[in-house]
Amino acid sequence: MEIGHESRLRCNHGLLSSVLFLSVFSDDHDPSFIVRRSLIDLRPLIDGVNSGDHRYELMGPRWKGKGSKAKALADPMSKIVKQLQFSLIQSGTYGMLSGCCVLLEAGSEQTDMLNRACFGQPIITAEKDKQWFQLGLEEAFYLCHSLKCLEIVGEDKCPKSDEELLEYMISKREIFLEFFKAYSHLRKKNWVVRSGSQYGVDFVAYRYHPSLVHSEYAGVVQLEGDSDANGRLRVWSDFQCTIRLCGSVAKTLLVITVNKNGQNATSPLCLEQYSVKEHTITRWSPEQCREDQTILKNETW
Repeated sequence: MEIGHESRLRCNHGLLSSVLFLSVFSDDHDPSFIVRRSLIDLRPLIDGVNSGDHRYELMGPRWKGKGSKAKALADPMSKIVKQLQFSLIQSGTYGMLSGCCVLLEAGSEQTDMLNRACFGQPIITAEKDKQWFQLGLEEAFYLCHSLKCLEIVGEDKCPKSDEELLEYMISKREIFLEFFKAYSHLRKKNWVVRSGSQYGVDFVAYRYHPSLVHSEYAGVVQLEGDSDANGRLRVWSDFQCTIRLCGSVAKTLLVITVNKNGQNATSPLCLEQYSVKEHTITRWSPEQCREDQTILKNETW
């Protein structure tokens, strides 16, 4: 994991005693980082982590079985997605708009690749010789617009342009573009992104295939300057409840803030002007972040 720049949270002292912010997924490769809490400089603790003292550790992959790590490293997600992209282009597979999802009829090869790349959910039907997949709006637009390997048709069976698809998807979800920006931001970094509805968040992110590891992050999408748009994390009690829930399922809360930078949602091209900031939020535990006991004893009055 790449650690980015210092982030600060300004709020009442009581809540600051329970949360801290770290920048993640940054394009910076500087391994040094600083974390601050109200009135207390945690720099000695962070220095301890950098020097090998693991009193404070970031969550890493939790493997689901023996040999899972070797399997994941031998078959990276970037390679699998490229294989899926090539397979869909070669087969001429297309998806069909259906409400708030896209239906995709897949052959045996595409079925295997979609499962391995973690796109969509298979649908059980009475047709034994056919396999259908249900893609979410973000997944379908990512395959169509970003990877350019899937054509999507409407009810009239006519192919839809990216602009027409965008108009349709915004009609189904007003803040679709912001959600898609967050989704594609993580996908392009080879994280597997799935729905987080069962955990009360927008997305969950896996470092590798979900059959090999547990998800590490529970993601919530926020809009810069419009915290009410998504209806999440509007007050501090929302933060506390979400952090508590994430902790109970061994996940780290990841807040993805999308800034439109004054761009209107009129074309997929505006996505290039959008910017993304990411922060993880975890509880601050005095027991885990305590300085060396001998030092504390010497400083006791």
